[in-house]
Amino acid sequence: MSKPRVYADFHNADPHGRLRLNCVGTVEDLSQQQVELREGLVLTLYSDDLDNTGQLDELLVDGIVSFSEEEHCWVAVIDWAAIRHASTGQSAQPDGRPTPAAGPASPDQYRV
Repeated sequence: MSKPRVYADFHNADPHGRLRLNCVGTVEDLSQQQVELREGLVLTLYSDDLDNTGQLDELLVDGIVSFSEEEHCWVAVIDWAAIRHASTGQSAQPDGRPTPAAGPASPDQYRV
């Protein structure tokens, strides 16, 4: 069974680093796919991002759903280091840039 693919705002994290699953895009995706959140459900979460040429290149990460009693909303536990771009499967840094391959970094890798 494939994991539901659901929008998440990667800037909407709780103090524990879990993504809150309460933004409009998330609610719309869950409704359209008729996904009911439950403890332990695994989702593929995505957020809009652009590549170096300005083309859409979504960020993706798998998350495990749980309910936050503290905040009274559903959240997803993610591995922030596992965020990747859809086009390459590479992990991305917090600022959205691809994680450089092992070895010395080239200054051109970080040109915006």
